[in-house]
Amino acid sequence: MNPTNRILVIVTNTDEFKNAGYRTGLWLSELTHFLDVVEESGYETDIASPEGGKIPLDPESLIISDIADTVGIGNAVSKRYEDRTFMNRLTNTMDLTDIRVQDYDAIYLTGGHGVMFDFPENDRLSELIARFYDNDRIVSSVCHGPSGLLNVKLQNGEYLLNNKNVTGFSWNEEKMAKRDHAVPFNLEEELKQRGATFTTAKLPFGGHVVEDDRLITGQNPKSAKQVGESVVKKLKSMR
Repeated sequence: MNPTNRILVIVTNTDEFKNAGYRTGLWLSELTHFLDVVEESGYETDIASPEGGKIPLDPESLIISDIADTVGIGNAVSKRYEDRTFMNRLTNTMDLTDIRVQDYDAIYLTGGHGVMFDFPENDRLSELIARFYDNDRIVSSVCHGPSGLLNVKLQNGEYLLNNKNVTGFSWNEEKMAKRDHAVPFNLEEELKQRGATFTTAKLPFGGHVVEDDRLITGQNPKSAKQVGESVVKKLKSMR
């Protein structure tokens, strides 16, 4: 693989739970924490979504990020929210049909509950991820982002997740977040059904990242920065 020093980021277009009244969308810190790491390491990024165009932000992600910044445990996600240039990127995301795998070194699937509705059944996204992996690129995700890996089949006909070590938003965390009754499926269980070995942090909502060759997954929002660090480290080792 000839390095391009570019990373493709995928975000959701879904703004609400299909069978409940909750609003949803991109969990903002899962994007910004990742971007902070990879962009500071010299990588350019493009943001795309299943439908392209403007994407919704999960309102809870803005509240929680703002609180974290106030008490000094965040990394100023709110400053990104106030950045007009950055926010314009979220109103003009690329359509998946415009993507060429050869233009990127890695793909990163962000979370937010919205991805559970528009990632798994999107054939174009599944095919795109498969081509990334089959062409020696890195596939990475965080939190609910692994929803987009569920239906990815490689050239050999096997699921990408088969016999892989992964993590993602756990069912215990889903219950603690009181969204277990509203989500369309149990992500932890579905990952296991695809043949993956699923692990979590010792404590709920603790940071946890799993690397299995070119597949890198993070458990929850707290893991996004570490996923970025792992992606950068892996890319450098592949040069």
